[in-house]
Amino acid sequence: MRSSKRSIVMRSAAMRRVVGASVAALLSSALAVSAAFAEDFHGFDPDKPTGAMLSAQQLGDMVKDAAQVSKPRNGQSFVIGFANLQRDIAFCVKVEQGLLANAKAAGIELQVADNRLDGATALANAESFLQRNVDYVVEFQTDANFGATIMQKMNDADTKVTAIDIPMPGATFFGANNPRSGFMGGSYLAQAAIAKFGLDKVKTGYLVIGELPQSGAIPAMRTGGQVAGFLASVDGFPVGQVVKIDSKNTLEESFTQMNNVLGRIPAGVPIMVTAINDQSATGMLRAVKQAGREADLLVVGMGADEVQTLVDEPAFIASVGYFPERYGNYIVPLALMQLAGKKTPDTVLVSHVMVTKANVCQYYKDQKCGTDAGFTYTFPQDKFDAHLAELRKSPDLKGFEGLIPSN
Repeated sequence: MRSSKRSIVMRSAAMRRVVGASVAALLSSALAVSAAFAEDFHGFDPDKPTGAMLSAQQLGDMVKDAAQVSKPRNGQSFVIGFANLQRDIAFCVKVEQGLLANAKAAGIELQVADNRLDGATALANAESFLQRNVDYVVEFQTDANFGATIMQKMNDADTKVTAIDIPMPGATFFGANNPRSGFMGGSYLAQAAIAKFGLDKVKTGYLVIGELPQSGAIPAMRTGGQVAGFLASVDGFPVGQVVKIDSKNTLEESFTQMNNVLGRIPAGVPIMVTAINDQSATGMLRAVKQAGREADLLVVGMGADEVQTLVDEPAFIASVGYFPERYGNYIVPLALMQLAGKKTPDTVLVSHVMVTKANVCQYYKDQKCGTDAGFTYTFPQDKFDAHLAELRKSPDLKGFEGLIPSN
């Protein structure tokens, strides 16, 4: 997952305020669905998913039920097409590995394509899946402008789709709780900055956000939430000191753009950084380090998929967890449930936690926990509720109300 281009959009939606929750609590509430569905499908309940991988027996029984309703198009076994966002991005690698593990356990084939962060490539991959007559498609593609065209082709072929992070009309949406995860990350960054620098000095500093405009209004709720969460925790922060860059969803572009921004930031003031994902945040961090200004820097990532960076880099203090390695545990059962003709939710939002140096070992057993951050994080619920109310008024989000959480 380490290549010339890295990054990811994700994480979806979703970042519940489960700071300091135990692993067991996280697993029991790992995913939140948009509506209640009473039916349990071989141990998989869309209303109460655990986030844990089902057994091969359970997945095999799902396949048998699905085959009674939707005969495999190749006459032998089900084939799911997975168009990954980009296969050398850490987050995307973990998503792919989880899907492959579930497909193998279920005895079905997963055909993988690489969208390469490009809409035209995503369209070509979708057409290739249809030519191969796959039974189901999972789309992870970044260009919102191509979503409708891809879905028109899928609908014409009567092929169901789950779309990860970037909604596509008619597809099941699976991904981040963008407003909450962004607000969590921004407010955590603000409170950490106040603890380190003091409120007065924070107000002299700059907040730099790595955005991803090409992906449209839904991921923009994540970066918009980062700004709103930060401002909610720093009364009187000058809005003119909020700087937004186009990360292009890559470490390299984020590095370049952050270099360009640094010349506008006075020496000695706090530089507070967050971005659409961990890779973009890492690129921005490297630019500040190269400029010799790390002492002024604090970074909060998004995704918690660059765990080693979180552990190793002093300025990278936390990341909002998305747990991409678990995505397949939900998406493959969801696909089989739909192939079996069962009712499923239209929208699934991931549940998020703040992963810090102090608690990283709770979520990733191969890591050691570090020292406490030195402050107690408080999620600003009242101000978040007001932020959600403003989002519901946005004309850019008309038709996407299901992707705005209730609280």
